[in-house]
Amino acid sequence: MDNRTNAASLWRLPEILNVEPRIKPTFDPGFRPMSLAFLNYRKAVKDSGKGVPLKIGVERENGLISKFETEVLPPDPAFAEATTIYAERIVKFLLWSRGGWKVHFQGPRDVGEIVRKAYSPRGRRAFDAELMDRVYEKEFQVEIVEPEDFPESRESESALGGHLDGCRIGFDLGASDFKVAAVKDGEPVYSEEIPWTPGDRSDPRYHHECIRNGLKKAASRLPRVDAIGGSSAGIYINNQVRIASLFRSVPLDVFNVKVKDMFNEMKAEWGVPFEVINDGEVTALAGTMSLGEKAMLGLAMGSSQAGGFLNAEGHIPGWLDELAFAPVDISPEAVADEWSGDRGVGANYFSQQAVNKLAVRAGIGFPEDMRLPERLKKVQGLAEKGDGTAWRVFEDIGIYLGYAVPYYEMFYDYRNLLILGRVMSGTGGNIIMEKAAKVLHEEFPGTESRVRLHLLDEKSRRVGQAVAAASLPRIE
Repeated sequence: MDNRTNAASLWRLPEILNVEPRIKPTFDPGFRPMSLAFLNYRKAVKDSGKGVPLKIGVERENGLISKFETEVLPPDPAFAEATTIYAERIVKFLLWSRGGWKVHFQGPRDVGEIVRKAYSPRGRRAFDAELMDRVYEKEFQVEIVEPEDFPESRESESALGGHLDGCRIGFDLGASDFKVAAVKDGEPVYSEEIPWTPGDRSDPRYHHECIRNGLKKAASRLPRVDAIGGSSAGIYINNQVRIASLFRSVPLDVFNVKVKDMFNEMKAEWGVPFEVINDGEVTALAGTMSLGEKAMLGLAMGSSQAGGFLNAEGHIPGWLDELAFAPVDISPEAVADEWSGDRGVGANYFSQQAVNKLAVRAGIGFPEDMRLPERLKKVQGLAEKGDGTAWRVFEDIGIYLGYAVPYYEMFYDYRNLLILGRVMSGTGGNIIMEKAAKVLHEEFPGTESRVRLHLLDEKSRRVGQAVAAASLPRIE
C-alpha cells in the first residue's frame, strides 16, 4: 500500500531546502534529494559570509567519538526552520551511520534545544533515542556544550576480514533466505540459499535450528572447520545481537535471554574463531576482496538497506552503518518508515520495500497476500521481458541512488561504491546502475570524477557476502 500523505497535512519545506532534481523519478515526482538540499543550504551559508560553526560529536561504546563539523546561517527568523531541519537531519544521519548513545552539540543554543527535545522520550525522534539506548545499553542524551568543552575525536579501527587460509564457513542472514558457503583456502567449494521466514517467528528455537542446520550443511562439504564468519542485517557488538529485524517477532524478554548471545553460544559449541558483523560491512569487505580497492562504501539492497565502510587503509572503523534509517529524501511528503515513523529514510529507497512502493504507484498489480520477495521477483521478471513500466521502477531507484552518492560523500570519505543484494539481480540491477551513472554525469560531475560505482557478477551479487563473511575471523 502507498502511504504517501496529503501534503496539506504536513509541514512546509523551507524554500532554501526545497530543490527539485533535474532528473525526476517517474513514480515519485515529489522526491527532494537530501544532497541538493544540503548543497543549496551550504551555498547560502557561504554566500552570507557569516557562517556560524556547528560541531556534532556522537559517542558510542568505550568512549569512542565521531566528530562532524559544518556551518549554519546566522540567527535570522527567515532561516531558523531551515537551519533546525539541516542540523537535525545531520544528527539523524550521524546516529545511524556512526552510532552513539550521546550527542555532543556545539552551535546555536536554540537549535540545540530543539534537537534535544526531538530526541527525548516523547520527542519526534523518540524511536531513534530509544533504539540507541538499547543498542549501547546507556541512557541516550543530547548535551549542549561550549566550544572549549567539545570532546576530541576518538576512533577505533578493526582489521577484520580478508583471511583466506584454512577451511571456513560463511553465512549471510537475510529476511527471506540465508546464504551459507564453505570455503577452502580462499576457494568456495559450496554455497546455497536457504529459504526461511525469521521475521514472522516468535520462538527463537526456529532461528537457532535454521542457522545451525545451515552451518552443518556447509561443514559437511569440508574436511574440518577452522573458522566461521557471518553477516546479518541489524546491529551487532562483540558478536551480540543488539537490534535485528530478523528477530522482531521475538518478545523482548525472550530476546534478551535466548537471542542476544546466540552467536557467542554457537562460538562455544563449534570451538573455533567466530565473528558476526553487519551485512553492509561485509558488502564493503566483499568489494575490497573482489576489486582490490579500498575506501569502499558498500550498500546491500535486500529486504531492507544495509551499509558498510572500509577506509583508505582497508579497515572497518566499527561504525553502525545502519543506513536503512538514514534520511535521503527531505520532502515532507516522503513515505513514512513503518518502524521508525520517520520520512524519507533509506529503507524505502534502496530495498525490496522501494521496489514495492514504486511498483504499486506504477499500477503493477499484486495479490494482497504476496510477500515482498515474490513481488520483487515479479517486477524483475517483467523487466527481463522488456516491460517498460518495470524498467521505469528500476530507473527510479537508480535516480535515488545517483542523488544519494554525493550525499553519502558528505559523511563518508569513500572513493568506491559497491552495491549488492537481491534488488540488484538481473536486468534490474543494470538499469539501476546506468541511471545512477546518468544522474552523476549530469548533476554531480565532481562526484562522478571521484567515486566509482561497482556491481559484481551475478553470482557474487547473491552469495558473495557469505563468502566474504567466511574471511572475517583470524585463525590463530
